[in-house]
Amino acid sequence: MENNLITKVAVSHVAPVFMNRTQTVAKAVSFIEEAAKNGAQLVTFPESFIPGFPIWLALWAPIDNHDLFKRIVEESIYIDGPEIKALSAAAKKNNIFVSVGISEKSHSSVGCVWNSNVLFDDQGQILNHHRKLMPTFYEKLIWAPGDGAGLKVSKTRIGNIGNLICGENTNPLARYTLMTQSEQIHISSWPPIWPTKRPASGDNYDNLAANKIRASAHSFEAKAFGIVSASVLDAYTRDFLISRDASVADILDKTPKAASFFVDPTGAVTGEFAQDEEKIIYAEFDLSKCVEPKQFHDVVGYYNRFDVFDLRVSNKRIEPISWVTESSQSHEQDSANIDRAALSNAG
Repeated sequence: MENNLITKVAVSHVAPVFMNRTQTVAKAVSFIEEAAKNGAQLVTFPESFIPGFPIWLALWAPIDNHDLFKRIVEESIYIDGPEIKALSAAAKKNNIFVSVGISEKSHSSVGCVWNSNVLFDDQGQILNHHRKLMPTFYEKLIWAPGDGAGLKVSKTRIGNIGNLICGENTNPLARYTLMTQSEQIHISSWPPIWPTKRPASGDNYDNLAANKIRASAHSFEAKAFGIVSASVLDAYTRDFLISRDASVADILDKTPKAASFFVDPTGAVTGEFAQDEEKIIYAEFDLSKCVEPKQFHDVVGYYNRFDVFDLRVSNKRIEPISWVTESSQSHEQDSANIDRAALSNAG
């Protein structure tokens, strides 16, 4: 990390071009360029930004959504596909770190997708590729569970950067795993709305309140800065959904909207704020402020009982199949023959 501990960060509080990966990537590139021109060293995008968060999961029964499942699978992207290459090129060209949420396709199945996040460095290299550990509530109807391979903090010249997707920020063990890696900047990514009840009930899920609680709690416990990166429910997405069923307008219009904002290591909101309109917001993080609060309670240092608590985390990338080549089989057979010979000689 450089001696300069001031990091300027940005959130692209924007909507995707709903269910259109090509146009959404082009939109992301334009916002990457704008953030870089304004001096940002890191810019973030929301959960499942490419090609958009599947809000319909909360609106209609799954038996009515087969065509929409096919649509999101079609518009999802591969981690080694051209869309990732375009984002990589934009990060390198503009000398900026980029965090973006994607719906990720699998090379092993034509119908498997993950809710993923990709972090690029300022040279366009992928620093971290994280798949959401567990889709939340109705998200299970779209995305497969991820794994622990992406539960890591990337140590960069602008700070140590970690990320969790949406409801993972409610998982204390996932958060603690990032804390143990000297996390200084924590990115959390969110959908534009997350309906759980009809508006008439009066007690729908409040995205703004819930996300602030989780972001502040993590920053206070980790003594890290927080970036809350949410999407916007724009007119295009609203029209897309209402054209299918006009009765959902009340849900879309009256469900609490998510917001984008920043949190300091004390849990206090800092920097700019965005909720209803598309825009980029900015904040400056003085990473030296992550140190002093550790005196009070460093939960990955002296303020814990490692003789009482023991957390083990698997960082294995889960694959549906493991191939054994002929050469590796021959090596295993040779090893077995040597072992049998050794036992015979010993006898």
